[in-house]
Amino acid sequence: MTENLKQEIKALIIESLDLEDVEVSDINDSAALFGDDDDGLNLDSIDALELGLAIKKKYDVKLDANSAETKKHFYSVDTLADFVANNRGE
Repeated sequence: MTENLKQEIKALIIESLDLEDVEVSDINDSAALFGDDDDGLNLDSIDALELGLAIKKKYDVKLDANSAETKKHFYSVDTLADFVANNRGE
């Protein structure tokens, strides 16, 4: 998995969720994107929907919104990048 993909995903998170005070370098690759992780972004379920749509559109991946498997992929930038790298354009 490339560092480029992680940077792309971070930029997509910032752009799709209008995170004005967040820079790509502020996002920790392994921190939880959702919930109350001190290192994470503390995103909520609305953010999850918006981010899911943005990922689906940009990388042409299939997502099942109600799947526990999908929730695992959205844990961090690392897990999201792994998922995208393995499921692009299927």
